[in-house]
Amino acid sequence: MKFSISWLQEYVDTGDLTPEALAEHLTMLGLEVDSVDPLFPELKNLVTAKVIKVESHPNADKLHLCEVDTGEEVLTIVCGAPNVREGLITAFAPVGTIMPDGTKIKASKVRGIKSFGMLCSERELGLSESHEGIMDLPADIKHGQPLLTALGMDDLVVEVDLTPNRPDCASVIGIAREVSGVTRNPLTRPVENAHLEHSAEYFRVDVENNELCPRYSAKLIKNVTIQQSPWWLRKRLLSVGLRPINNVVDITNFVMMEYGQPLHAFDYDKLAGQQIMVRNPRNNEKSFTTLDGEKRDIDPDMLLICDAEKPVAVAGVMGGLNSEVTSETTDILLESACFNPISIRKTARKLNLGSEASYRFERGVDPGGCLIVLERAAQLLCEIAGGETTVGGADYYGGVRPLNSQTIRISRTAALLGIDLDYNIIADHLTSIGMRCKPKNDDTLWVNPPTFRVDIEREADLVEEVARLVGYNNIPTSLPTVHLSYPDKDPKRELRARISNLLADTGFTEAINYSFVTEKHLDMMQLADDDSRRNQVQLLNPLSEEQSVMRSMQLPGLLENLKRNNNFQKSAVKLFEVGKVFTPQGENEQPVEKDRLTCILSGRRAGEASYLYNDSDAVDIYDAKGTAEMLLETLRLQGCSKDDAVTIRLPENDEAETYSDASQCLILDSAKGIVGQIAKLEESVAKQFGIKQDAYFIDLDFDLLCSLKAADKDFTSLPVFPAINRDIALLVPVSTKAGEILETIKKSKEKFIESSDIFDVFQGKTLEKGMKSIAVSVTYRSPTKTLTEKNVNKSHTKLINLLTSKFDGSLREG
Repeated sequence: MKFSISWLQEYVDTGDLTPEALAEHLTMLGLEVDSVDPLFPELKNLVTAKVIKVESHPNADKLHLCEVDTGEEVLTIVCGAPNVREGLITAFAPVGTIMPDGTKIKASKVRGIKSFGMLCSERELGLSESHEGIMDLPADIKHGQPLLTALGMDDLVVEVDLTPNRPDCASVIGIAREVSGVTRNPLTRPVENAHLEHSAEYFRVDVENNELCPRYSAKLIKNVTIQQSPWWLRKRLLSVGLRPINNVVDITNFVMMEYGQPLHAFDYDKLAGQQIMVRNPRNNEKSFTTLDGEKRDIDPDMLLICDAEKPVAVAGVMGGLNSEVTSETTDILLESACFNPISIRKTARKLNLGSEASYRFERGVDPGGCLIVLERAAQLLCEIAGGETTVGGADYYGGVRPLNSQTIRISRTAALLGIDLDYNIIADHLTSIGMRCKPKNDDTLWVNPPTFRVDIEREADLVEEVARLVGYNNIPTSLPTVHLSYPDKDPKRELRARISNLLADTGFTEAINYSFVTEKHLDMMQLADDDSRRNQVQLLNPLSEEQSVMRSMQLPGLLENLKRNNNFQKSAVKLFEVGKVFTPQGENEQPVEKDRLTCILSGRRAGEASYLYNDSDAVDIYDAKGTAEMLLETLRLQGCSKDDAVTIRLPENDEAETYSDASQCLILDSAKGIVGQIAKLEESVAKQFGIKQDAYFIDLDFDLLCSLKAADKDFTSLPVFPAINRDIALLVPVSTKAGEILETIKKSKEKFIESSDIFDVFQGKTLEKGMKSIAVSVTYRSPTKTLTEKNVNKSHTKLINLLTSKFDGSLREG
């Protein structure tokens, strides 16, 4: 049984356990760890690279000469891939790399031109069979980083040698359950419970032998689209050594590895009579062709899955070629069943056909988990393959045995293990792995093992579980320490109150809008058809059409507020809102709620202040930017650690929202992701809302903002000695950014420089073409003495030389 550490952590928090400590705990629990290895170590030398130039090869029609930026250098690569293009981010194998097939990459001439490495396809890297072209990675992936990091495969794979009596651990959730018993962190499963109403509208199921098939569940999924699986799903399968095939097959394999319950997908249109029969072969059925194309002899005691006319699968071992899911398949009958382990073991041996499914059926699968796994797979088929579930299905459980309740004696257990035990210790350990316990008398417990523990048959099995969980070499000797402490305040709530006060102090008014909005807002915002925000939570009983969905963005509500204020002759508006937006997660699941901070500015900068003392200038993008910078500076998110610092930059590629004026747009970025956006509202969008004046907005991911760690407070004593101010007027190229000049001064390491500030930027006919003037005021001060002109002149001269040389400028005369 293989699993990756990251996959395991989706279901249980491993806490502070290192991979080595995790392996030690699993081994002591009876799950012997054979190895802990890096995932795809043969790809460790590959990096992401960016194609910056593509030309035709002078000596070959189908080859290209590419200039490739590897992050450290630009190399010439000869490539024959049809999809190579400028700007492409792809996988690059430098010279000296040994590929998965053993090939060593060398610098070699290709048709007379030397190539220094190779741009790779997925097949060449052993990631899939795709060889139509080189890998086409998302454009937002940074080039020059290790490929494994970029693909999210910088992970460890753990291989566990399972004993035959532990089929419940032949899954990632099964392993997670054992880890949960050690760490006492809760186990999270994607689907906890499921119910299936019986319906024979689309198909029927008949089981002839209860002993050979205790449970058989099936569900019809219609209108699926067969295509390649998304990368996250293929990555999971590759991490455990399974080959991705298509989204339907990959989902069944993924759920099998996740829950330990094998599944099979039939092409519904190939099932004669829309019927499933679980039976032994008829007298005239002597052979059967399985999915691998092999024609196999079948015996009368083998169990088959058949339609109304013929066998379509060998139960628990492999499906048939005559019901295979192909690229033309649209409707799928999904099977989740429990078969007799002995029957499956005999069949697999006779056919010499072992599979991941038969491995699990031979050891025994959970008869109580069939519906849960069926529901999980159906959800993924709807999400990934675009399928639609039909109402009801089939769930035959005539052979499922009742729960096997057992008793365990405290004194007997203590005597067998040689340690002191009581009711609480035993019940605590058994409950941690899903067993239900209650006292029978002072010395005995009733224990109900869960259905997935098919190996618990007698008291001795429970005693073994207690020994395992207490720890063969780790007997607890002390009670847990309970710390008395003052309850911590919610940092998210405190930050929200602080931001609200800051914005109110700077002239903003807080708005509180309904979460129920109209669907028309998204069209008015001109969102793309494939924008994820178009997927909204529909209300079953809306108050009106104007409140029929739950909002997926806050800005439209504030634009409605702006329009209303304008209608009441209030043209100067500054509003903000901190609220939730909602993303649906599927049927019968609660939507994901995320907090956002959105501000809007429009009209006169001075607001309602008297015109006698204030001008009538309107707000612009710099007012919005200044508000955002004020928040970041006050929250100490500028100048903090690299991982938590927020920077403001221009948008790249298509980062600007469709409702933003791309020429007046800024991105707030951090190492943890894009925090938000500052922009002018696109005029066409403003007209959709009936707004006739310019409007600017700030839209921030409040949850991400809360996750950033503020810089530590730094206290210094008040200055004792006087400061000296000097001005510098530089003539620099118009492309020079004023902020870069301030950053250079800050990093100049001139010890007497206390601060610097831009006080003038000028462009005009009096200056040389292509040049502009930037005036900087520099403050010098020493904490230990009064500076002399000589001290300041020396530092000032060095600073001027630094700025003129770095920015190719000169001092402005006159």
